[in-house]
Amino acid sequence: MAGCARLLWLTAFAGMTAGCSGEGVPSAEKKAPTIISLNPCSDAILAEIAPANLLAISHYSHDPRASSMNMETASNFPATGGTVEEVLALDPDVVVASTFMAPATRAAFDDLGIRVEPVGIAASLEDSVTQVRRLADMAGARDRGEALVARMQQAWAGAAGTGEGVQTVLWQPGGIVPGEGALVSRMLQQAGLVNLSVARGMGQADYLPLESMLADPPELLLVAGRERSQKHPALATLTDMQTERFDPALLYCGGPTILRAMKRLDEVRRQTYRFPPAATRAAETDPMPQPSLADTATSGSGKR
Repeated sequence: MAGCARLLWLTAFAGMTAGCSGEGVPSAEKKAPTIISLNPCSDAILAEIAPANLLAISHYSHDPRASSMNMETASNFPATGGTVEEVLALDPDVVVASTFMAPATRAAFDDLGIRVEPVGIAASLEDSVTQVRRLADMAGARDRGEALVARMQQAWAGAAGTGEGVQTVLWQPGGIVPGEGALVSRMLQQAGLVNLSVARGMGQADYLPLESMLADPPELLLVAGRERSQKHPALATLTDMQTERFDPALLYCGGPTILRAMKRLDEVRRQTYRFPPAATRAAETDPMPQPSLADTATSGSGKR
């Protein structure tokens, strides 16, 4: 429990008077800690494994553009902006926050005796499993944590692609692409989808212009953004490219997000495999080699 300094701050904040005698009420058993989550990825994990302990989640999870949770689940929990005053008003035992928490905020929580549990960015299934288990141990929810881990591992294994990979571009909000070390890149690989932007030497959050897409399209385009270029009518002229939507809520977090992301990637891979690769389709309809879009773009005959 918080110390005397925390109690004084709380009573001042609430406008009440209280003693600070140090006497406490003995408990028959150790109770699971109350928690506030200030990170959208930990929001989703804790809502799954320890909902009764969760006093509030980050305001990001109430925003469809930033949440990794569905809005119905997120609406079951109050949202907080993460200020010290907001957190103190809820009086949690633990604050789960990003490793990028402002040092001054972290120091304030330390001074008030509120434990801060930092969570980083999961870059692999293994990272996410470790993260879930650590949060489950902290929340006193080990059994529920292990149940989530088992489902994550099952979803990962169940979506494993076989055969030749499908050349894929994942076009994210802002027109950027994921780098080799991103969790979503590893999910693409696991699902049998070749991350073409990485194969072309592009890095994390590199910008992919429409012109490059038209000049050298992939077999499969996953569109997770709504930029003008990502809705350009010229994309519809690329008849050898299959285009699918990909929910941006599936891009950045592990935990239960892996379940939905792997299911979606498995679906689009299976849909894509219903069609032969572009070169095979061209050969079946015309034995003569056809010029590529890159060739037509270079010669000036391609349309943008």
